[in-house]
Amino acid sequence: MIGRAAIGYPWIFNEIKHFMATGDLLEAPDMVERVKVARKHLDFSIEWKGEKLGVLEMRRHYTNYFRGIPHFKPYRTALVTTDDYAEVNEILEDISRVFADEVL
Repeated sequence: MIGRAAIGYPWIFNEIKHFMATGDLLEAPDMVERVKVARKHLDFSIEWKGEKLGVLEMRRHYTNYFRGIPHFKPYRTALVTTDDYAEVNEILEDISRVFADEVL
């Protein structure tokens, strides 16, 4: 179960470690952090598999990175329908800007 939870939500390990040490829950990562990690994951994917395949294979991860965000569907659709690295980065930048003040 933890392995599945970590896919698209790598913060789970720090949250578990913090809870075990303190008994307190950490706040969920904000949108800026989610975008930062999604972008880093995208860059690693491209480095490993090349631009075309790296961008295409990242599509399945965006749903997990941004799960539960209200009014996010147009951005998710855009992320999973483009195969252009520059366009993905523009969408991620737009997400970071539009949702920067959202409480998650």
